[in-house]
Amino acid sequence: MSDLLNQLAFGWFPYFAITVLIVGSILRFDADQYSWRSQSSQFLRRRQMTIGSNLFHMGLLVLFVGHFIGLLTPVGVFDAVGVTHSFKQITAMVVGGIAGVMALVGATLLLHRRLFDDRIRRSSSVGDIAVLVLLWLQLVFGVASIWWTAQHLDGSEMVQLMGWANAIVVFDAAAPGQLAEVAWIYKLHIILGLILFTITPFTRLVHIWSVPIWFLFRPGYQIVRSRHPIGKRRDIPAGPSLPGGGQTVARQASESGGSGA
Repeated sequence: MSDLLNQLAFGWFPYFAITVLIVGSILRFDADQYSWRSQSSQFLRRRQMTIGSNLFHMGLLVLFVGHFIGLLTPVGVFDAVGVTHSFKQITAMVVGGIAGVMALVGATLLLHRRLFDDRIRRSSSVGDIAVLVLLWLQLVFGVASIWWTAQHLDGSEMVQLMGWANAIVVFDAAAPGQLAEVAWIYKLHIILGLILFTITPFTRLVHIWSVPIWFLFRPGYQIVRSRHPIGKRRDIPAGPSLPGGGQTVARQASESGGSGA
């Protein structure tokens, strides 16, 4: 019976969760774009929201990148570049531990304001609170797993987790066997993570697809303050007519010359 549960949890459920995540998100975006948002309550208790949100999102971003690279990179790649399993294990513990504590503190602040501020609690749906609780639990399990990880600094269990993730990617039916002997805390951490993937299209978590990465690559701009008196009529010469019937406006040199805000 345990073999069947292991196969269901770590052999079939990952594909179900990823399929629901992708297909469900596409269908939601197509059918209900106006609900594609984080539903922030920032205008209420703003200071706690700002601190908690910044800690939570910065920590979570580091954790996501670390898990993505650490689990999906084939073990042979680390061996080829000379990164030992022990070094990778310790690095993951230190970096992941710091990021995990940051995210956990942030999640605790966000959950506290949701539950103990009457105005925010009344404006929150059951789904909003449930999502925060699940994220908080996931971070607790992740931080708690550091103790178990410290018992295997040779990287043996880490290699098993990496082997499972790589086997899932290549549709290897033997993937569940990689987790048969790992500690229960890792299994619980994986299951809860897959549950979060599954519910993402139906909750506020869907806004993860809208991370404004483009903001980092936007062109620069400069705000210029006009020297022209407010309310006074401005005689700006009209430019040549455009094909669409409009006209270009020639900007006076006196307005654009070096008066930055």
